[in-house]
Order: sequence, then structure tokens, then C-alpha cells
Amino acid sequence: MTMADGATPRVRDFYNTFPYPPDPLQDGPPPGYNWRWCYATAYSHCTGRAPDPSQPLHVLDAGCGSGVSSDYLVHLNPEAQVTALDISPKALAVARERLRRSGGEQRIHFHCMSLLEAPSLGRFQLINSVGVLHHMADPATGLAALAMALADGGILHLFLYADGGRWEIHRTQHALRLLGVQADGAGVRFARQLIAQLPEHNSILQRHQQRWSLDTVGDAAFADMYLHPQETSYTLERLFRLVEGCGLRFLGFSNPRIWRLDTLLQGEALERAKALPDRQQWQLVEALNTDISHFEFFLGKLPLPSHTWSCDEDLLTATAQRNPCLWGWPGSRLLDPDLEPMDLDQEDVNLLKAIDAAPLQPLRHLLDADDGRSRMRLGEQIRALWQRRLALLRPTIH
Repeated sequence: MTMADGATPRVRDFYNTFPYPPDPLQDGPPPGYNWRWCYATAYSHCTGRAPDPSQPLHVLDAGCGSGVSSDYLVHLNPEAQVTALDISPKALAVARERLRRSGGEQRIHFHCMSLLEAPSLGRFQLINSVGVLHHMADPATGLAALAMALADGGILHLFLYADGGRWEIHRTQHALRLLGVQADGAGVRFARQLIAQLPEHNSILQRHQQRWSLDTVGDAAFADMYLHPQETSYTLERLFRLVEGCGLRFLGFSNPRIWRLDTLLQGEALERAKALPDRQQWQLVEALNTDISHFEFFLGKLPLPSHTWSCDEDLLTATAQRNPCLWGWPGSRLLDPDLEPMDLDQEDVNLLKAIDAAPLQPLRHLLDADDGRSRMRLGEQIRALWQRRLALLRPTIH
């Protein structure tokens, strides 16, 4: 029996009209990277260590839409078998064509079905579900289905709307509903005109121009923001209630820089804030940062390891690989996994090149090199590479 969420018919019709994301099709692999879609990098973010490369990797893109995320999942995980599902036949048609043109169609299987049916497709080490649960009538049931489809030791990446940074969107949505505006081409034209004709000093107009005008140039993106027929957004408190009901462990945000206290506070206020438990620190950031419009985070199914690499002996017996999500390598001026500029000194460059040359050998073999590198110094260097997410480490199994 086919399972469907209460909002499925409306949401399916919406995305058949406006396939999303509206990113254009192109020939060849997608540009750059998103480290959240690279299993090795994401797993290291969640656990501190690289995954076991000898284990088969099955990846699910749950709610793939037009296939933008699926395309990256295929190309960033060349060893994986990727499965993608969506409720919109027209969005899936775009996704299939996207993967055909990128050269990834042989390593992905598409299914037109509800996210609620995900467990019927197997068990997955990595599940990606971006912007899907908040478009369901019952997000908790959707999350439970994803939890069931997640393999033991697997990780789940989610993206859900946040209340605080979407107030102007919510007000605009409410106004358009009062006016009976439909999610179609005429509705998009009417809504664009309504926003554009608001008084210059109007906060909704100002916020749209400052934050959302570039994101909503295309009609599909505009409709997805302002005319979607089913949408839920969360506070942190409601988000954690949702998470606590699914049996998975919260592994952290996938945009941790947003949640740093020192981006907002200083002096005594910062010291007081640091004394709070983690969740209250995040709630403080949520209260003070009015631009947080979404939550992106990882959940995991136990058992999951946790490595901090505080012991030099563990470091030197480990193996390492260069993080695949770096732009500009080989070189000393890079973009890091978050596409932020990063400069390396020559010693770091040489060490990463040595890791590249022998990724399967324990790192202690680098002590044999004739460069005067001491055991303690090598441990410090490797730990720094790991902390900066330049290298991923894998412990030796004793």
C-alpha cells in the first residue's frame, strides 16, 4: 500500500508546477563542492574520524527535487550507490536529465514515492533530506521514517526552516493567503507586484530587497518562498522536541560558525554566555541573531565513534587522507570546506603532500623522512591539520 503524508497531493502539484531547485542544467560534474554531501568529510565532522573505506556506502537523497543535491552526492562519493526519491514526477524528470548530462546516471536510482516509504528502499549510511520535512503535514512521522531507513552508525543531514529569520516571509505569506493568491504564474506576478509596490520605508520590502531578491529571481524560487501550500518552521526548542522523539542523536550543526558566541558577544556578556549549557548557548544565539532563517544539522544512529585525537600515539598510528573538499590544492592558498579563504605555510603543504603520497600508511612513517621532524612536532602538525579540516584521520584497528 502506498503511503502518503496529508499534504502530499498539494505539495506534489506545487512542485510539478515549479520544479525545485531551479538551478540550470549543465554538461559535466557540478561545480565545486558542498562538504555536507561528501560522506567522508561529513562523517569526520560528526565523529572526528574518517569512515571505514572497506564498507559499502549507500546514500539516500530523500526529497531530491530537481536533483541538485543528488548530483553532488553522486560526484562527491564516487564509491557510493546513490538512491533518490521525490513525490514530483516533473521534478524527477529534471533530476534524471541533470544526472544524465553530468555523467552520473549509472550510479543513481530514482523513485517517485513519498519520503514515508524510504525504509522500503533499504538501509543507508548517509541520508540527505534538505528542505523536505518542513513541507509535510506531519514532520515527526517523516523523521521517524528517515530514522528507520538509517543504518546503524549512519548519519542524517537535515535542513529545516527557522522561525526567527523568516518573520517577513511569514507576514508576506499570510497577506497573500488573505488575498487569495494562488501558486501559479499569475500568482507569482501578483505577489511580486505587491511586494514591489509597498512603501519604501516598509520593513517587508526592505528585507526582501536586502536578503531575498537575488534568491528569488526565478519564479520557482519566488513561489517556493512566498506561495508554498504547506510549510512549518521551528524554534530551537521545538526543533529539539522533534529530534528527541525520533530516537537519533543530535551530532551538531553543519554551519557551526553561525552558532559561535564570539560573533555576537564580547567582554562580560561573552564570559557569562560561555558558562551556559550548550543548548542555552544556542538559544542565546537564536535570540540575538535575527538572520537565522534555517537550521541545518546532523543526526546519527548509534553506535557511533567519537575521536578527539588528544593522544599523540593514536595520531601516529592512524592513517590520514587529505580532505577532498578543498579548492585550490595543490597550493598554499585554498578555499576551506566552507569555501572560506585559508593560507597554508610550506610545512603544512609538504605534510599534506606526504599524506597524499601514502594514504594507507600509518602516519608514524613520516618520522623516517630526513627532515628532522620530531615525534611531538609531527603529532602537533597532524592535529592542527585535522582541527582545520585539511586532513581526515582514521584510527588503526588493533
